[in-house]
This record gives sequence, C-alpha cells and structure tokens, in this order.
Amino acid sequence: MQDELIARARTWLAEDPDAETREELAGLIDAGDTAELAARFSGTLQFGTAGLRGELGAGPMRMNRSVVIRAAAGLAAYLNKQGSAGGLVVIGYDARHKSADFARDTAAVMTGAGLRAAVLPRPLPTPVLAFAIRHLGAVAGVEVTASHNPPRDNGYKVYLGDGSQIVPPADAEIAAEIDAVRSLADVPRPDGGWETLDDSVLGAYLARTDAVLADGSPRTARTVYTAMHGVGKDTLLAAFARAGFPEPVLVAEQAEPDPEFPTVAFPNPEEPGAMDLAFAKARETDPDLIVANDPDADRCAVAVKDGADWRMLRGDEVGALLATHLVRRGAQGTFAESIVSSSLLGRIAEKAGLPYEETLTGFKWIARVDGLRYGYEEALGYCVDPEGVRDKDGITAALLITELASQLKEEGRTLLDLLDDIAVEHGLHATDQLSVRVEDLSVIARAMEQLREQPPTTLAGLAITKAEDLTRGTDRLPPTDGLRYTLDGARVIVRPSGTEPKLKCYLEVVVPVATHADLPEAHATAADLLAKIKQDLSAAAGI
Repeated sequence: MQDELIARARTWLAEDPDAETREELAGLIDAGDTAELAARFSGTLQFGTAGLRGELGAGPMRMNRSVVIRAAAGLAAYLNKQGSAGGLVVIGYDARHKSADFARDTAAVMTGAGLRAAVLPRPLPTPVLAFAIRHLGAVAGVEVTASHNPPRDNGYKVYLGDGSQIVPPADAEIAAEIDAVRSLADVPRPDGGWETLDDSVLGAYLARTDAVLADGSPRTARTVYTAMHGVGKDTLLAAFARAGFPEPVLVAEQAEPDPEFPTVAFPNPEEPGAMDLAFAKARETDPDLIVANDPDADRCAVAVKDGADWRMLRGDEVGALLATHLVRRGAQGTFAESIVSSSLLGRIAEKAGLPYEETLTGFKWIARVDGLRYGYEEALGYCVDPEGVRDKDGITAALLITELASQLKEEGRTLLDLLDDIAVEHGLHATDQLSVRVEDLSVIARAMEQLREQPPTTLAGLAITKAEDLTRGTDRLPPTDGLRYTLDGARVIVRPSGTEPKLKCYLEVVVPVATHADLPEAHATAADLLAKIKQDLSAAAGI
C-alpha cells in the first residue's frame, strides 16, 4: 500500500509543470511522509456546482497547476461536445497566490483545444468576469478565485454562456471529462494564441453600473470602504466617482490586494473581527455608512451607526432594504432569493404585486429565475442588475445601498429607520445563524444523520409543524442535502456549506408588530426565541 502511494506520488511529480509544487512533493517523498502523501492522494478534488475550491499544494487533493490544467481540459472537451467549438472563453482571476498562473494555464488549454481564449487584463472583481461573458458573447467563462476563503486556498469557478454559474447536469458532465484526462502530456498547451483584453470590457462594465441608479437621485451619503485585501478597490472607486458620490474613505490597511490577508483571520466581512478596522475608521470619520467587499468583490457588506457605535447589518436586512428601494422606484420583474434567506422578501414582493421565487442555495440557481429583476442571498450576495451581471455583484449593490442611504439622508432618516418601517409593515423578521466550522468533515455528516434519525419535535418550545428532508426535493425545489423545519412563527434550515468545512443552520423568527412603539419588545422577543432555538438545535444535532 505504501509502495503504491509513493508510486502514485512519483507519477504525479513527473508531470507536474510547477517547480514550486514539484519541490514540495519531492520533499514529502524523500521524507517518507506517508501520512501527508495519503492526505494528498486519497482521491481527487471534486468538481461540482461551485467548480473547484481547496488548499494550495501538490497532489490531486490540492489546488495546483496540474489540477487546474485537467479541469480546463475537461471544460474544453465539454464545450466542444456541446457544439461550442471555436467559441470564446473569457478568463478572470483575483489576486490570490497562483491565480494568474491558473488563468494563464486555462487560456493555454482552451487555445490548444481549438477554442478562443481571452484573459482579463489584471486581477479584477468576479462580477466583471460575469459581465464580460454576456458582453462579449462568450460560450463560457472561468474565474480563478477562492472568494472569502482563508489565504491558503484557491478556487476555480465556471460559468456558461448565459453568464451564470454551472448547475447540474453540466457539473457532472464536465467532471466526467476531467476524469477522462489520462495524462497532462495529452493536453495541448501552446505558449500563446490567446488574447489579453484591454480596459474596454472594464469600461463597459463601469458604464453599465450607472444603470442601477435612478436619474437625478441624491448622491450625498458618505462612506468608509474596505476591500478586505482583495481586488474591489479600484473598480468600486471608479463606479462611485462616475455616479457622483463623495469619494469613499478607505481602510488603508486593507485597501490593496494582498494574498496573505494579514489583518484578518478570515477575509470575510461576516467573520468576527474582519470589520474591526472599518469600524475604527468610521469612529474617526463619522460617515453615513460603511461598505465592505469580500476579496473578489462579488459580495457587499453594510454597517451602520446604531446608537453610540457601529454594527454590521445582516445580509437579510440589506436584502430587504434593497428590495424596498427597488419597489419604491417602480421596479418590475421577479424578486428571488434562496431558501436560506429571510421570508420577508416574499412579503415585500407580494404586497407590491410582483412575482416571487425561492430557489436552492447559491446564485447559480437565483440567476436562472425567469424574468429576474432582483435576487439576493443572506450571505451578503445581491444581484441588482441581472441584465448586466447574472450573479451577485458587490460593486452595483454598494452603489444602490449608498443611493438609498443618500435618499434617506435627504429626509433626515437612516437605513435603520427604514428597517423599522419595514418591520411595522410586514412584521419583524429576525434572522440568525448557527455556523460550526470543523476540521473533520465526518462531524457534519454525523450531525445531519442524527437530525434525520432523531428529528426534534419542538424548538424553543415551538412545535415543529412541518419537517422536510430536502434530499427528496419538494414540489418547487430539486433535491439538495438539507433539512427544513417549519414552526409556528419560525423557520430553521440545516445544511452543509457548499464551499467551506462548515455546518450551517439558518434561523428565522417572525414577530408581529402593530406600531413603532412595539418594536423594542418585538426585538427582545425575537432575540430570546433565536437564542433558545440555537440552543435546542445544537443539542438535537449533537454539535
């Protein structure tokens, strides 16, 4: 067994095109580190609807040039079989370690497979790539990014010609083509022949961002902005300048791309501590709101002054604010969200007489809703211009929330005042999340198994009126690994994360509110219920 492991590692080493990972793997072989080799050669990084994502390093269970070349070859073979031979594939990348190398390898493989390849001119936000696919009439797009994962990770996100991310069965069909690649020697990789795009695509994207704002709307709100060590700064500043907003005050320590993400434990605005520097800058400069992007700038976080200090708005709160703003501006079309997001969007759409759709988790599903006008997900993702970008877009979302803050500012009001109005109109929809990060993925499997075998009948004293195992699908949703509990005045969804080693539980309670005077009591009731649901759910799942 050990000899077989060493033999597999030597075979991989012989065709690895990257000097860095070759040296790393040779060191493991020479040291006889069978435990580490077993971890890296226990299988292959699985290609799914999120594409690929994993830790950088040598071997088939890590992200590296060999894995990326195989993935690109599989995608190229799939496109050729789909009748897209000779079509254009656009490739974007972020500023993480190896991203530029992975982008260049992808361009070479596409060119070698008879497709045309065009690479964005430098590290740019993921929404620019999603826009470029539709703008240039491409048959597919690839974004090299690990979004808000830890510094040691990278990833590979695949879009098809409609500009939205892949969904089944395309993922399985591409995965089968990847598996069919026997050796890297079988993959033609010319040294050139692809195009490096100039700034005209970025210019077209920026021109399109103007469309999300209303003509003549107030543009007075002042912002503090953090790019979270990612690629958002230049594009966001250019969009804000075009729109005529005051120039955002930058969190200087996090403004420039840095693949080490030195000031944060996890470069995700939702993680504890990630926004501390932005809060400090806001205390110093007293803006109207804080805006943050994650490292590839497809997500947008918003923080506001609440009493004496600053707090992050939940994704569901921003989702409701943007929906209300669009409704008041007369938006027409379908409002959509994923099942883990607040049910408040459905109420807003219903009252406005607009179509509403609920999808599985992920923008790959939201983006495919017919007639989509606005889509959001609680994990800070908002699609406010689906004709331009069929994906979440942290730049245009930042523009729209800053327009709303400007409008409220002119009225002597704030985003929190509007949230209060929404609660009185539709009921207080309070959400929270129980998120457990694990080292060992079997912990997640055990928790899901326990909940399936011994499902709770009550949570926080509320009877569970409906329990659904989403692996069976529903009349509106295809199957997915998840559990949904409907309670009297509450809802809980439990699912493994698709991109991180986490078990995620999404909680929502709805408390009726008669008047603004009833809001403090409603908030206290909701907070108490959420805390008790969290406690009871933890016990039921054994986590």
